[in-house]
Amino acid sequence: MLIDFMDTTCGGTCPANTANLVRVQQLLGDRVGRDIFMLSISLDPEKDTPEVLKAYARRHGVKPGWIFLTGKSEEIEVLRRRLGLYDPDPVIERDKTQHTGVLTFGNERTGRWAALPAFMKPEHIVEAVFRITDPNRGPSEAPRL
Repeated sequence: MLIDFMDTTCGGTCPANTANLVRVQQLLGDRVGRDIFMLSISLDPEKDTPEVLKAYARRHGVKPGWIFLTGKSEEIEVLRRRLGLYDPDPVIERDKTQHTGVLTFGNERTGRWAALPAFMKPEHIVEAVFRITDPNRGPSEAPRL
């Protein structure tokens, strides 16, 4: 499972990170939606309705298996904190334009989780994902763009 936090009106890293993750989705191929799931969770649930998220995904060329989610602000904040995706500085933390561009990924069965910058080269992200989700598969077996 790959998880990132974003919002559709972000003027910072979100559009570039989403474009990068589209390349990750391409590299992962038909595993996405079958045994690897991609989740993007909105940090602005008041603006990012399901319809807005659907349009955003369509604009970016997102394929099936990558789900854009929204929910209650309080629940999203709890999830961010449990995943460790918050800034310990309360001033920075209150400013949602300063959210981290971190991709969290893991294997629920084994309990192995990791995180990387969402702007890393897609091939490196895929290699890291395979190390967590499929430890028997080597980096040389990761697909290339």
